[in-house]
Amino acid sequence: MEFDETIAVRLEALYRTADVVRRRRLVREALALTTGDRVVDVGCGPAFLVTDMVGVLGAGGSVVGVDSSTQMLEVARRRCAEHSNVELLQGFATSLPLDDETFDAAACVQVLEYVPDIETAVAELRRVLRPGGRLVVWDVDWSTVSWHSDDPERMARVLRAWDEHLVHRSLPRTLAASLRVAGFADIACTGHAFVTLSSSAESYGGAAVGMVRGFVPGHSGITEAEAEAWATEQRELDAHGRFYFACIQCCFTAIARS
Repeated sequence: MEFDETIAVRLEALYRTADVVRRRRLVREALALTTGDRVVDVGCGPAFLVTDMVGVLGAGGSVVGVDSSTQMLEVARRRCAEHSNVELLQGFATSLPLDDETFDAAACVQVLEYVPDIETAVAELRRVLRPGGRLVVWDVDWSTVSWHSDDPERMARVLRAWDEHLVHRSLPRTLAASLRVAGFADIACTGHAFVTLSSSAESYGGAAVGMVRGFVPGHSGITEAEAEAWATEQRELDAHGRFYFACIQCCFTAIARS
């Protein structure tokens, strides 16, 4: 997926929804931030998590947001304009523009599933954390998606097409081993179910309808007409109280070894 201006607009809207606000709260809790911490958000996007964390860290703390997308960073800079203890940098997860062992905590939320070289990315996260520094990595296991349709064959094809926006469909299955090799200890994972019975954009599943509808035409043989028919069915299912979406999102925590 190209994180261009169109995607930036869609993602900013997604990050305002109730389910994603809930996810940011869970990430902050997992990070266990304290006043004065120096934190990096790798793949910060429009910087909602960055501004949430600044409110916890106080004047003595700081946050650096890193993102590869120029469009995302433009949105992030507008959001963070009033925060003097926020720095936003362009860079990639596999080559962070940051000094060694300079952060107390690091977050990387739904980013690594798009990164081909996981080993280098997690090694970079370890490099920038001080010994004892805390890491939170959050990614979706897309193989857990359960999504109702009266046309299960079309739904299966749509989901196969949607999988093409990913590099790793089921990254959580192998992430713990990668973290261990990179120099992390006390690795743990908590699964969070995101389940909804409504296609309301406030839910993760409801918001996904628009994202999937926009992406799948031209992938895995899905035509524009098929994508629209699929999205129309999802709206009709909702209107009749029959919408259902569920997936498992995985929150990994780890400590940088000395």
